[in-house]
Amino acid sequence: MDQSIRDLPVSERIQLVEDIWDSIAVDQNALPLTEEQKRELDRRLETYRSSGSPGRPAREAIEQIRKRL
Repeated sequence: MDQSIRDLPVSERIQLVEDIWDSIAVDQNALPLTEEQKRELDRRLETYRSSGSPGRPAREAIEQIRKRL
């Protein structure tokens, strides 16, 4: 890793990562999905739609994940 990046405070490094992530989101069409990825997304969407379950709040899911760590 470039030492100049390591010299930044953690808060600035986090902001840098968020900025990079946001720039990727803007260019999301730059990396087209493969046919296999499209089929998997379609399968997951159909499973979601047919289950009748709205899922659960992200807060609850994150809490459960943290308990397992």
